[in-house]
Amino acid sequence: MKIAVLVEGKTEVALMPTLRNFLKPRLPEMPRLRAIPYDGRIPKENKLKRRVEILLDTYDAVIALTDVYTGTGDFADASDAKKKMSDWVGVNPNFYPHTAQHDFEAWLLPFWATIQKLAKHNKAAPSGQPEQVNHNNPPAHRIKEIFELGNCRDSYNKPRDAKRILAENNLLLSAQVCPELKAFLNTILSLCGGETID
Repeated sequence: MKIAVLVEGKTEVALMPTLRNFLKPRLPEMPRLRAIPYDGRIPKENKLKRRVEILLDTYDAVIALTDVYTGTGDFADASDAKKKMSDWVGVNPNFYPHTAQHDFEAWLLPFWATIQKLAKHNKAAPSGQPEQVNHNNPPAHRIKEIFELGNCRDSYNKPRDAKRILAENNLLLSAQVCPELKAFLNTILSLCGGETID
């Protein structure tokens, strides 16, 4: 099974090693997963449709993973983002739209203890479910804030620090409180003959 995963940038690419480690014991055979990053956001409308069609010449499935918060106001929420991507691509049984609500960093919030350790600060975690944290201050901004308050050497660097946060944690813990992450993981598990997460 060969799966292309369209992602917004290097931060989501940082997910891939942890994703592979999560999938390996749960699948009879590992798929070939390839992250295809874009500079800030995946294509939309006809560009997305054409890209998916081209990729399906080589891959068995294409997953698109976007943030709801793209800086453009294109999407109202996760459901709206998935519906729009489906509409743009059209009926295609090998295309799977997924989204991070509000941004990828929502999936890192369950690992706040690791974030505190890396930032060298004890600022409390944002309250509420990780994928509901926003209030005009999305999860990426919350993580950047604790890094800048802390005694670490630099501010939050998305690709570097996301990889460090993920490397120390189990994706299952985040999937249990992040329905959109769970849906993304279940798509891959289902495509590859694995048991989905309840």
